[in-house]
Amino acid sequence: MAAGRSRSRRVSLPGVAELLRPAAPGPDDGDQRRASGREKHTQKITVYLSAEELLDLERARLALLRYGAAADRGRIVREAIAVLLADLDARGKESLLARRIAVANKVADVGEATDNAESAGQQLLGQQRPGQQRFGWHRPG
Repeated sequence: MAAGRSRSRRVSLPGVAELLRPAAPGPDDGDQRRASGREKHTQKITVYLSAEELLDLERARLALLRYGAAADRGRIVREAIAVLLADLDARGKESLLARRIAVANKVADVGEATDNAESAGQQLLGQQRPGQQRFGWHRPG
């Protein structure tokens, strides 16, 4: 370095406008939906996750960080919602979201039917009189 010239140690940081600007759009794949990116959000929902789902979300965040795509969990969720809703708009009943929910509903319906059958059986057993055995047989008295 030349004598008399000092090197500045000041680091240039982005301003607030730069930090809060919407994210640059990704590759155009025909989606009409975009995640809102880094901006102030005025609407809020509460989503409850299992411990496993939260761990999966954190693993996804760390994987993205390794790929050079840093994002917080909220951003990941907003991006996932935008992708799934774009697929729903484009493919309707054949979309990943529609198919997964349909399968989950069928599993729930089967579980509900099983629960209802068990409940009906318990009700029948509960209606027996004391001393009455199953199938209406009485204990000899």
